[in-house]
Amino acid sequence: MIVIDGKGVSGGLARGPICFLRRSAADVTKIRTDNLKAEQDRITAALSESAAQLKILAEKARTEADHETAGLFEAHALLAEDEIYTETIMNILREQQCCAEYAVQTAGEQFAAMMTAMNDEYLSARAVDIKDVTRRILNNLTGAADNGIISKTPVILAADDLTPSETLQLDKSKILGFITAEGSDNSHTAILARSMGIPAICGLGSGLRQEYDGLDACIDGSSGKVYIEPDETALSELETQYARRQEFRESLEDMKGREDITLDGRRLTVCCNVGSPDDIAAVQNNDGSGIGLFRSEFLYLAASDYPSEEEQFKVYREAAEAMNGKRVVIRTLDIGADKQAAYFQLRKEENPALGMRAIRICLNRPEIFRTQLRALYRASAYGNVAIMFPMITSVWEVRECRRICAEVMAELDAEGIPYRKDTEIGIMIETPASVLIADALAKEVDFFSVGTNDLTQYALACDRQSAELDRFFDPHHPAVLRALKMAADAAHAAGIRIGICGELGADPELLETFLAIGIDELSVSPASVLPLRAKIRETTAGTCTLDLLKC
Repeated sequence: MIVIDGKGVSGGLARGPICFLRRSAADVTKIRTDNLKAEQDRITAALSESAAQLKILAEKARTEADHETAGLFEAHALLAEDEIYTETIMNILREQQCCAEYAVQTAGEQFAAMMTAMNDEYLSARAVDIKDVTRRILNNLTGAADNGIISKTPVILAADDLTPSETLQLDKSKILGFITAEGSDNSHTAILARSMGIPAICGLGSGLRQEYDGLDACIDGSSGKVYIEPDETALSELETQYARRQEFRESLEDMKGREDITLDGRRLTVCCNVGSPDDIAAVQNNDGSGIGLFRSEFLYLAASDYPSEEEQFKVYREAAEAMNGKRVVIRTLDIGADKQAAYFQLRKEENPALGMRAIRICLNRPEIFRTQLRALYRASAYGNVAIMFPMITSVWEVRECRRICAEVMAELDAEGIPYRKDTEIGIMIETPASVLIADALAKEVDFFSVGTNDLTQYALACDRQSAELDRFFDPHHPAVLRALKMAADAAHAAGIRIGICGELGADPELLETFLAIGIDELSVSPASVLPLRAKIRETTAGTCTLDLLKC
């Protein structure tokens, strides 16, 4: 038995085979070959397999999605069969005497560059299609899977770390837990695991080795220990722990249907953070009082091109209807920094966390913003939808957002399309600037929601994704808690509500501080709802203090 120590970032136990994430190689190595016939056969097979896969996806989209999506897959299938594209690949293979992978990647890069250089907006945009089809062909050549998991049974997924787009495209039904070499409490792996309610361990470093791929393992997301090929003693101890935790979870079932209210009558609503419609079932199963953060960026990160108004509308409507009148707060597009979608073609930045991201992209590219707002307002006719803008730092940004909202509403009126005219507008408080002018911002909106992950990062000048900075990244820091108090005071002075949608909201050690500060709502991962509700119901708000705000 081998035991590796890391940092437990999502509690729970899991046992299963380790499966390392299979990625399409971004950079294919050029390998010379004397057997061109074999490489030609590999290319022909990969092209044929890719075209067949895309045709199946087109048929599926025609029945389950829409004709526009089906047309996209059909176009991709035609490209995989295109004679010029195919001949270009074969010419590179013959001329450079190289492996199939290098020939395919080089041809894809040449075609994409040619499309991008054309003085035609439509053709330039097709460069993304070229890259997507090339990636699929490479996957079929190398055996990598689009969802990164090559297994017919559920696995413990291992990786150096996961990007946001990778997490969104994983087949979650195959994941028992996560283990990563890098990452921290605030990494996307940790956030996804907590959202899914499965165990996860980050920061395993060099102890997590590729040679463990396929071996049986147990992971304890609370202690941060990974047991490779566990012995009977370890299994017995883990089974005892599992039984205790199951007993605790079962005891929380009594919390379903109860109010989020303290012993002395103070209400602190507990809602859920979700990353896609797939998470809504977990919200319902855990009796969340609503959705306090619906991360709309999953639509963009999981796509190969800008999602259409209709595609977005269907997703937002599904969420609104599923929540049956409970409030659904949908955050507008929040990409940039560590969340990248290639087709946005964002310029590489020295410091992307301070660069072109979130609302800045929306205001710089209003055509993208309008498409999303139209979908959101249309969905508001089917439930209790609220719209929330991220990364706000100035009053003018909010006013500009509201101006565009007013124009979108006027368009819908003119077209006779129904929507809720009283749809609430809120903003995220996640920068020191928004805290310092919270009194002015509160007059412009209907609610605040604090993104504590970014607020901590910016307040402490500390990269929240870096495992090396874990000891410095302190969400309990008095500066962070004082910022929360300033924002809450400004919100209540203006008569609006304030919630927390960052990971900090689920921290039971801070519940009494949140009550003392005056927080009105906590939005957390679905698995955290019932434990938090139980804690709220045994707490007396009137005795809570602001002691943690002291240095």
